[in-house]
This record gives sequence, C-alpha cells and structure tokens, in this order.
Amino acid sequence: MIKKFLYSQKVAPYVFVLPFIAVFIFFWVYPLGSSFGMSFQKIQLGQEASWIGFSNYEKLMGDGVFLKAVTNSAVYMVLTLVVLIPFPMLFAVLINYKFMWGRDFFKSSFFFPALTSVVVAGTIFRLMFGEMEGSLINSVLGWFGIGPVKFLKGQVTGFVALVSLATWRWTGVNMLYFLAGLKNIPDEYYEAAAIDGASSLQKFTRITMPLLKPTTIYVLTISIYAGLAMFIESMMLWNGNNSPKNIGLTIVGYLYRQGIEKNNLGYAAAVGIVLLVITMIINLTQLAFSGMFKKEE
Repeated sequence: MIKKFLYSQKVAPYVFVLPFIAVFIFFWVYPLGSSFGMSFQKIQLGQEASWIGFSNYEKLMGDGVFLKAVTNSAVYMVLTLVVLIPFPMLFAVLINYKFMWGRDFFKSSFFFPALTSVVVAGTIFRLMFGEMEGSLINSVLGWFGIGPVKFLKGQVTGFVALVSLATWRWTGVNMLYFLAGLKNIPDEYYEAAAIDGASSLQKFTRITMPLLKPTTIYVLTISIYAGLAMFIESMMLWNGNNSPKNIGLTIVGYLYRQGIEKNNLGYAAAVGIVLLVITMIINLTQLAFSGMFKKEE
C-alpha cells in the first residue's frame, strides 16, 4: 500500500517538491512570521517580552541614526547599480567576441575575487585605503603630489572605498551572468545585421541589449537586494560596526547594533521588517516597470 502510494503518478510531484516546501516554511516563512511578531514587542534578554504595538515602528520613523543607515544603504545600492551592471555587461560582450584571445584567462581573473572571503577582502581594502602615507592608495596619490587622504573618515571617500570593494568582488560574478545570457543569442542575428551593414554599436544596441533584458533584470534584482543588505563589507572596512559619524552604517548594521550589541531584539526585528518592505517595494516596482508581470501574447 505504501509502495503503491509512493509510486503513484499523482503523488510523485508532491513528493519531489516537499523538500523545498519544508525548507521554505522552516527557514523563511517561520522566521519571517516570528520576526514580524517580535517587531510589536519589547524583547530584551533576561526580561519577559511585552506587547507594545506599533511603538517600535513609531520610534524608527524618528530615529535619526536609522534614517542615516537607510540613506547610506540607498546610496550604496545606487552606486553599485551604476557600476555593476553596465561594466560587467561590456566586459562580457568583449570576452564573448569570437576573435577575443585569452578568453578563459579573463573569465578566471574576473571571477577569482568572488572566491575570496569578504573578511579577508575587507581587511585588505582597509589597509589599502588607510590614512597613512604608506598605504597603497595614498602612495599612488603621492605620485601625483596629492597628500594623504583619510578615506575612511569622510562620507564621500568612505563610499569610494566601499564601492571599490564591491566592484572588485562582484564584477566577475555579474559578468558571468551576462556571458550566460549572451550564449542564448543566436549568431544568425549578428550575421544578418552584418549583411545589412550594421555597425558594432548598432548590433549592441539593437540586438545584444534587448535580448539581454531578462539577464539584466535578474542582475538588477539581486543587486538591489545585495546593496540594501550589505553589512560585512562595511564592518570589515571600518574594523567594526562603529564608523566615524556613522558614515558606513547600513540598515543591517543598525539591526546588528540594536539586536546583538544592545540586546533590543524587538526593535531590531522592526528594522528587519522595514528592510524587507523597502527591498520588496523597490524590486516589485522595477519588475513592474520592466514588464515582467505582463502575460506574453
């Protein structure tokens, strides 16, 4: 009876999707539901939880440090989108060019930074952007007569260091996404365009970019999430979660500060829920504008 049940064609699909459903419920739905409930409570270690309604959310709206963290995360997200979408796409097109030499070498070189631990990478970049004259970046600036710059103590220069780290680590990953998308574009399209006298720029704008739209939307979606959820890079770059005047504080960094450092778990849960809502709104909006929710005719 049991064997007949397991081998049933009607039951088999549900058996195959059961592991995913179980993982989804236990590692996403349940934690999200628990966090949502916690966000309406005052929870501190060693004390009994108490229901406080929307107090945590009301406090967040007037919390200047939280608003600073939201601004930092939003600026970081925008800057990484500006860098980590067009440049990886361009590199992918160049590497995919049929007469490109050393193709495998460049693929490996670009992807190698992604294999490096973010802790190691953050430590290296902290030393590179150090304020001493002997640091790598200041040594290079010294060749042009520019004095030592305190990169990690200024808002603008701090973002330069953060975006440089993100560019070094993730350019190769996004480039591979675009390379995969380019493999799905038939060569016949380019051959037909060449016969019609189309230039390389026209081929790129009229064929490559439109047919790479699904890949571009995917990279954009994950990059928005990655930008808003960034934390470890900032923590390692400033050697902790307390950057000068909170210039490197992110939403997740503020969540960590409230939940782990101050044991204010209810308030931290509210921060997490707000982060989720912001991310969902931005991503759903860009997916709607890109036409991903429209039915194909």
